[in-house]
Amino acid sequence: MWFRNLTVFRFSEKVSASLKNLDESLDQARLRPCGPIELSTRGFVSPLGRNEEKLVYRVGEFALITVGSEDKLLPSTVVNEALAVKIEAIIEKEGRRIGARERKRLKEEVFTDLLPRAFIRPSRLHAYLDSKNGWFVVDSASRKQAEDAVTQVREALGSFPAIPASPEEAPRVLMTDWLISGKLPPGLTLGDECELRDPAESGAIVRCRRQDLETDEVREHIKTGKQVFQLGLTFEDRISFVLGEDVVLRKLRFLDQVLDELGEDSRESAAAELDARFALMTLELERLLARLQEWFGLPRPIDPA
Repeated sequence: MWFRNLTVFRFSEKVSASLKNLDESLDQARLRPCGPIELSTRGFVSPLGRNEEKLVYRVGEFALITVGSEDKLLPSTVVNEALAVKIEAIIEKEGRRIGARERKRLKEEVFTDLLPRAFIRPSRLHAYLDSKNGWFVVDSASRKQAEDAVTQVREALGSFPAIPASPEEAPRVLMTDWLISGKLPPGLTLGDECELRDPAESGAIVRCRRQDLETDEVREHIKTGKQVFQLGLTFEDRISFVLGEDVVLRKLRFLDQVLDELGEDSRESAAAELDARFALMTLELERLLARLQEWFGLPRPIDPA
């Protein structure tokens, strides 16, 4: 139970109060198996694993949830091959050509016939809600996936006005200044990767990996007008990540100082280990998110009076 990427949303204190009924609401939106002629289904599954019933796992103010999905895989090559066989049989039997409209209808028939036999690909997406601080944190670097998770919660609750974290200070400008000046906020140090871009349309892109970012070679790119779009960072020697100008954290990794704090007793059972890891992870991320809010200005929505 370690998140690998973070896309974050914010919600108000009023929304936090409505989360008391989260368990009951998600129970009405459990993932159900794909029907014979359905392409996909979405719903909630237990974060505790297969065959578990509990849909919300809580530690203090933090609530872990998991969005599950089932998607049927029906490659176009399979459909087209079956369609070709069907068309050949009609031509052989009736001796006539197949028009565009009939071909389209036959393709739909083939698709419908094959769909019940298609392979099903299951997937799981973890997220947690921090009721105290108003964060909805999704373990994904994909904005679409993260938005889908918000949508699932919104549909289950009836209302969930969480909004993407919107920085008041431009991350691109701040990260560029950090890199060129070498002066980072306390507790933050440079990692070994970055992505520099010329902000002009179709401008040059430079990607550095496993490289000392404090060299003149890297700074020279910035002097020619490039800006930092992604920057590798380490927070208090406890968490490393790549921060994007979209305020998405990628390649998140908890370092030895954090991992060493897991007690031996957490390994006695799967439940104890999940409890220890989730508690430790959320407390570490609570501190990191508070600093991101401080650096970039990620205001929590205020409820109207």
